[in-house]
Amino acid sequence: MKDVPGSPGTPGGLALRASQCLCSLASLAAMATAFGFSNYSAFFFLVLSMFLELLWSFTLLCVDIHSLKHKTDLHNHGLILIFIMGDWIVAISSAATACSAAAVAIFLERDIKFCRVYQHVSCSQFKASVILAFMAWSFVAASATSNFFLFVSLLP
Repeated sequence: MKDVPGSPGTPGGLALRASQCLCSLASLAAMATAFGFSNYSAFFFLVLSMFLELLWSFTLLCVDIHSLKHKTDLHNHGLILIFIMGDWIVAISSAATACSAAAVAIFLERDIKFCRVYQHVSCSQFKASVILAFMAWSFVAASATSNFFLFVSLLP
């Protein structure tokens, strides 16, 4: 069973990596341009996590492009194991930071009505960045899952 949707070196894998890059870049841009994001550690760590996800996803996007262009097979145990470990590390860190940033955004807007009192704080950008971070996490989780199923199918 080597035909796992979303596995490395396939058009589905390329689409997953491109989606990860796009969502993490958009989340990073939305949060980095928001006024006052660095005052909250959850938002700061979301930027750091999205930067890590962007680097990881862009690197694997380039690997997928090279693999598709030169028709090389990426389905071996060593590479897939590296992809699995990297994907799960990135997925766990992005899920944790997205959840904590979502909690802070909800706390600021709904619980203490901070966004109504201080109009100059970019609460809408905070929310948009968190939504995009969850979207990026869903793509990296899908990629990690497909890589795991590919790894299991390659076992003797």
